[in-house]
Amino acid sequence: MKRGRLLKRVYMVAVFGFLYIPIAVLIAFSFNESKSRAVWGGFSLKWYVNLFHNEMILQSLAVSLFVAFLSASIATVLGTLAAIGINNMGRRARGAVMTLSYVPVVNPEIVTGVSTMLLFVVFNGQMSKFLTALLGTEVRLSFGIVTLLITHITFCLPYVLFNVSPKLRQMDVHLYEAALDLGCSPRQAFFKVVLPEIMPAVLSAFLISLTYSIDDFIISYFNSGTVQTLPIAIYSMTKKRVSPEINALSAIMFAVILAIILAANAFDAARERRLARALRRTQWEAGQG
Repeated sequence: MKRGRLLKRVYMVAVFGFLYIPIAVLIAFSFNESKSRAVWGGFSLKWYVNLFHNEMILQSLAVSLFVAFLSASIATVLGTLAAIGINNMGRRARGAVMTLSYVPVVNPEIVTGVSTMLLFVVFNGQMSKFLTALLGTEVRLSFGIVTLLITHITFCLPYVLFNVSPKLRQMDVHLYEAALDLGCSPRQAFFKVVLPEIMPAVLSAFLISLTYSIDDFIISYFNSGTVQTLPIAIYSMTKKRVSPEINALSAIMFAVILAIILAANAFDAARERRLARALRRTQWEAGQG
């Protein structure tokens, strides 16, 4: 029995070590005085200072954050509404739609990147001529922020569906009906009953979409045009050499994402505690009555 527990602990330490030791090494070397990636030259903050003076990295970071937050927000709203609509379908129709929604997730990113690029090329070739003749002014979709935003919304939508849909299926449908019976309009019932009930899943979907958008390289590479996201900028830098400034930037991004995840978990825990207190209070009042 003791040997089994020991093996479980060793296995757990090995798994977490495999996951987090590389990140710990990256963070440690972001404070390295030396440019060498293998030799410790002493503690220094100069790479963080240099990072905030590197215009190319800062501009790429700004583009990535702008596209990520906007695409994640739009995808979360559209995906949540789509999940509600799909949840109201019949079982067969719902199963078919959810199966089709898996395709963009399992599809190789290189295929998604090339296909969306060709879609924009065809739009500029054929649809552009039709819309130009119809509207009397030239209509073109140049590769840049707009195409990046469209592609990021596209590949984030399935992740929102897969996070929100299970929560909707778990929710008691009678809660919505009870709200309507008590005088709420459908809109009020949605915002006061349905949305608070599925909010943890919506927040989780937003964070996943945000992370995937910031991290994406392949799809962005084919649809960004002359605009550089942070992964593309880092890739272009690796053709020459990897600056220690990248270590500093990666450490900051890891810390920010970790803080967001911890804040989201704290929010969920506080919400669960409030619900538990409200339930105990209701039960006590019912007992007193």
